[in-house]
Amino acid sequence: MGAGLWASIRTAEASGGLTPGDAALLRFPAALELLEADFWIQYNELGGIQDSEVPGGSGNPLYTAALAMLDEDMDQYIHDNTDDEITHHQFLNAYLMAHGAAPANLDPFRTLMGSTATGVNTALIGHRLTNLTQLTVDTSWWTRYRDDSHNPDLDPNFVFPQAVPTLGVNQHTAIPRTDADTSDPNFLQAIANTAGFHFPTIEQGGTSLYPSLAQRATHTEVLRILISIGPTETMHFQTWSDKAGNAPALTAVDPVTGVSVTFPDLDVTDELFKKNLIMPEPCPFLDTSLPIVSIIRPTNTEGIAMGALTFLTNMGLFIGQSAAFFAYMTQLAQDADHAKHGRG
Repeated sequence: MGAGLWASIRTAEASGGLTPGDAALLRFPAALELLEADFWIQYNELGGIQDSEVPGGSGNPLYTAALAMLDEDMDQYIHDNTDDEITHHQFLNAYLMAHGAAPANLDPFRTLMGSTATGVNTALIGHRLTNLTQLTVDTSWWTRYRDDSHNPDLDPNFVFPQAVPTLGVNQHTAIPRTDADTSDPNFLQAIANTAGFHFPTIEQGGTSLYPSLAQRATHTEVLRILISIGPTETMHFQTWSDKAGNAPALTAVDPVTGVSVTFPDLDVTDELFKKNLIMPEPCPFLDTSLPIVSIIRPTNTEGIAMGALTFLTNMGLFIGQSAAFFAYMTQLAQDADHAKHGRG
């Protein structure tokens, strides 16, 4: 590495500035937090608590009641998770701007329809970033965190079983699209169950993302930001993984698409599926010759940002978004993946 580049990095560190790589490491999660806040706001409008912290909706009593079948405090937890994600993107963008770096800006892409059911903020209909009505939800995290023999960082080709296999195929709505979706109690419960599994599916992604990105940071303050926000995502993940296990067992057919979904009873003895085993089982880490240890997984930093974007895209969260949106997000992900510790 040339002496001039080293000097520029040291100057940036000494002045409290950001290297381009560190800025990229903050800008990508800022964009993801904007996306998270967008869909959590949709959930909160319909099934959470509306107040001065998270205003805008008026609640959908029938959907809220269906969510409460998973836990009576679901509305409060949804509210608090929403509030957290809003503060994450606000802080990250403010920090970037305070250090002379460009923030993440997704405002041009607020074009998706969203729900028109009772309770939504009508001013935001047609102005969403994310699509919660056509989700394909990968629930393999359920068994990945209960498996003491495999780690995706060491066994990238190992296939972890799905907790809810039918959620992993076809497309499912996690919110009532219209008031018609609340007319059948069984189907409405399936919608709430889908949300209940979507919550931890999203949050386990953030649980891995932050420690993976942190390994690329140069400035110690950037490292501090990443390792301070990351554990809050883990707190969300464990909360939601606990609640998902309470989803009532049922089979329902979407009256609009004809797609069927089955939620199994997870009150079982098989430790790979047993619902109350929400502490991560120890697993191999770094090298199989070492003892197994309880950790977050995966945390391999190679390609983590593009991997996260691909994961969210495959979920259907961005169905309906423009080519410009994908180009923008792809550039942010590539910039973050190209950041190297100590190299700017």
